[in-house]
Amino acid sequence: MDKFKIKDRYNMEDYRELIHFLRGPDGCPWDREQTHESIRRNLLEEAYETAYAIDTGDLENLKEELGDLMMQVLLHADMEESRGTFNLDDVADGACKKLVFRHPHVFGSVNAEDTEAVLRTWDEQKKAEKGQKTVADTMRSVPENLPALWRAEKIQKKAANAGFVWPTPGAALRELSEKSAAMATDIDAQNADTIIDALGDILFAAVNAARMTNVDPEAALHRCCEKFLTRFEHAENEACAQGKQLFAMTEEEPKIL
Repeated sequence: MDKFKIKDRYNMEDYRELIHFLRGPDGCPWDREQTHESIRRNLLEEAYETAYAIDTGDLENLKEELGDLMMQVLLHADMEESRGTFNLDDVADGACKKLVFRHPHVFGSVNAEDTEAVLRTWDEQKKAEKGQKTVADTMRSVPENLPALWRAEKIQKKAANAGFVWPTPGAALRELSEKSAAMATDIDAQNADTIIDALGDILFAAVNAARMTNVDPEAALHRCCEKFLTRFEHAENEACAQGKQLFAMTEEEPKIL
């Protein structure tokens, strides 16, 4: 294999060639040893780091993180190219064909005049593409390894599209209250076998209430975490100023202000 050519500026094809070179005999031992499984977590971490760059509005960091995320795609594609199964062009071919198929309002004769109609068309095309015949089929297609709050939200959205939904956000909140009461009963009875199910019901109901009020449950929980951290830090600083430690404070002394 020829050495990778050093340039002042690279393009996408250079990036592809660099990954292929690094995984080759004259490249990097670490890169050669990696498998889909060994770098699976890297893919997830890079996706979250990219999302963080978006959340913070840091465009310079976003550019960098998109490059890191792209590297994961290139690595996985190069692994299969070396095995003769598929390559990056096959990935691009499949992605383009999927987009064309799911946009019949752009490339076909279907009319979709607004975003809502576009989403309905997208879902219909996706079900046809995946051979999904029932609503349950579409629910089963939601990946099990999504963050649980997002998975619950996606499943609930699919149920809502089929008319299986609480009439109002207030009704969803009442369901949340009922599930909380049920868990309290399980705790009082020290029924360990059902506590985990009860807690799952509470979280599922909370996601439903969030969905019906157009709140991202993951974002809401992250926001809550930040509020807790701020309050904890304040309480800890107050304790230190008094020459005390949080665990040693009495019940009358507020720990989280």
